[in-house]
Amino acid sequence: MSIPELELISHHLCPYVQRAVITLLEKEIPHQRTYIDLANKPEWFQQISPLGQVPLLKVEGEVLFESAVICEYLDEITLGSLHPADPLIKAKHRAWIEFGSSILNTIAGFYNAPTEAVFEQKRYELINKFTWLDRHWQGSPYFAGETFSLVDAVYGPIFRYFDGFEAIADFNFFADTARIRAWRQTLSVRPSIQNAVTQDYPQLLLNFFKRRDSYLMRLQH
Repeated sequence: MSIPELELISHHLCPYVQRAVITLLEKEIPHQRTYIDLANKPEWFQQISPLGQVPLLKVEGEVLFESAVICEYLDEITLGSLHPADPLIKAKHRAWIEFGSSILNTIAGFYNAPTEAVFEQKRYELINKFTWLDRHWQGSPYFAGETFSLVDAVYGPIFRYFDGFEAIADFNFFADTARIRAWRQTLSVRPSIQNAVTQDYPQLLLNFFKRRDSYLMRLQH
């Protein structure tokens, strides 16, 4: 199967970019990665990104946007699949991918929370989401059992945020979800997930948190 020339337009911290990178690495797809500053978007980027967001995948002159679309395209142009073959199970995987995106939205609310009340509300929402996920957990060691899937590619970057949070304090996000704790640990040592970010990611993430006038950062002092 012939692979076109690919360039992934990226940002160092974006979890949606990480999904695409993990897919590229899992499928061993040659590609070029170009990082941009989203606070100072290049003019050429604004001309090709309809939403002004990353990732973008440049495919020999064409441009794809939206991480779920990019990941499925990459999966389809290579042998094997990171999606299950059964249509119903595949649909359920797509639903849990969307659930992962809702977790990312709550994570943003957590690290941006201006007050203790909002902070605790978002902390509770995250705990509730992981409790819900744990209750519907059917896999091990990965979401679909022994086989790494696109769902795993989505949750690896989600769990990476909590490494940063736990460097500040223990918020007991996974105290009552043992299966999710085990899944998180399994994903953390997967080479594709480790290599989806640059080595300075932990410091970049901390710097990102520090630039927010948030309750989370006030806990550091």
